[in-house]
Amino acid sequence: MNNTWFKEAVGYQIYPRSFQDSNQDGIGDLRGIMQRIPELKALGIDFIWLNPVYASPNVDNGYDISDFRAIHPDFGTMEDMDELINLAHEYEIKLIMDLVVNHTSDQHPWFQEAQKSKDNPYREFYHFVDATKDTPPNDWQSFFGGSTWTYQEQTKQAYFHIFAPEQPDLNWKNETMRKEIYAMIRWWLDKGIDGFRLDAISHIQKEKWSFKITDNPWAPFMNVDGIDVYMKEMKTIFDDYSCMTVGEASGVSSQKAKEWTDDTGYLDMIFELEHMVRKGKKGEERVDPFGFKQVMMRWQEDLQPIGWNALYLENHDLPRSISIFGDGSIHSAKALAMGYFFLRGTPFIYQGQELGIENYPFTDIQQVNGQDTIAFYHRLLKTESKKEALKQALNFSRDHSRTPMQWDETKYSGFSTVAPWLAVNPDYLERNQKKEASDPTSLWQFYREMIALRKRESAFLGGEINFLLPEDKALFVYLRKANDQRFVVCVNLTDQKITATLLAEICEAGRCLLTNQTKYDQLHQEMEFAPFDGYVIQLND
Repeated sequence: MNNTWFKEAVGYQIYPRSFQDSNQDGIGDLRGIMQRIPELKALGIDFIWLNPVYASPNVDNGYDISDFRAIHPDFGTMEDMDELINLAHEYEIKLIMDLVVNHTSDQHPWFQEAQKSKDNPYREFYHFVDATKDTPPNDWQSFFGGSTWTYQEQTKQAYFHIFAPEQPDLNWKNETMRKEIYAMIRWWLDKGIDGFRLDAISHIQKEKWSFKITDNPWAPFMNVDGIDVYMKEMKTIFDDYSCMTVGEASGVSSQKAKEWTDDTGYLDMIFELEHMVRKGKKGEERVDPFGFKQVMMRWQEDLQPIGWNALYLENHDLPRSISIFGDGSIHSAKALAMGYFFLRGTPFIYQGQELGIENYPFTDIQQVNGQDTIAFYHRLLKTESKKEALKQALNFSRDHSRTPMQWDETKYSGFSTVAPWLAVNPDYLERNQKKEASDPTSLWQFYREMIALRKRESAFLGGEINFLLPEDKALFVYLRKANDQRFVVCVNLTDQKITATLLAEICEAGRCLLTNQTKYDQLHQEMEFAPFDGYVIQLND
């Protein structure tokens, strides 16, 4: 079996709650995903990354799992899951699932048992430490705000959680717990899934509780020494199944990423979390083009020639790129797509990104579902007006990307026939899959072209990458080459018209393979770029 298939693949991330509702309850489900497999095949993607569908109280949108081997009733049954795996494979689409093993839900049977007494055998599956109500074991802070410790009076101990109190962290030092996790991983792989996206995986190892924080508040639980022991154990399983793995590995630097993702690394690739560099006033922040470019160049260069990148612009935790990076136009969406799609790595598309769905025009906090956004809004109300608090809270809210998928122009955009759990973006009348699939100039068709081009030319799959004009604040220019093939990708990442002097070496006579405008069919040494112009040029041999 080819265990490097992912290097030639394009992934598609599905947020199940918002993808397709098959039973008309306003919530997306597994059978809904099955209904849309033909559309995904038509787009040209090779694998699906499925966000959590496990049993969960949904305190953190399914990332608080109460049973690793059960499906949440909102999404269907385990039989539906089996059918989805088989159907995807019939269409030659692989499927990977979220693997959430830093923590469980507090409703998981392990934690329910662990709370009963200090000598319960499941107590060591988690982190319980002596404390008092007013004095936690240390002053570490959680990602969701507040202490990482929740005190329990009945045992005079506190338990540790880097996310919500309802998400107690697992104790990876406990071998019995690890064996249970490893058995669960094998169980899912035996079902036929093709790999995992490992959630929050760089947090599973913790420093000693006496560790003192200096500058980085997350240092006590971010890529801590000793994590390699557990990563190597998991890699043994992954290798047994030749499955694909991509890690959410915050705190892993571009230099360290080589060790994580080379041929002997723990994972096939990791999502870096640095490139959405924010800039601007509070409530008006956008992605800084030059900051984005600098981060992308560093990761590409550090992971060449070994290691591998996972490439993305959007996911379920980010606003829509067309709104925070582009100017809302399809023209800008095409430019941004070209800029990241032909880098060295595996590109991921997040549902709706290929349609150009924009941020939702929220006007009231009651329209929001994300608990993190709501909590942030109420904290802001202590010092800001309602208008300003709403503006700041919504600026980078995750709910922008979680509105229902837009399939057609019917009410509720073909997602459902009833009001969905989160409102449909009003731009669905223009930006929907049915309309764009029949329009040769649409963004959806542009993604199809990019996918086909990337697969057709070997230089985009495993070839070298060299960056040109690295100090230019607007232009993102790079050369891809393999054997005798050479391609230049040149994109204006800004909303400003610029005139640039390009290097002679990239202005040789060549052929324009892809562009989002028609003014030029090749690059010239002196050239004017309108906002968000982009080109992919094949250079002559």
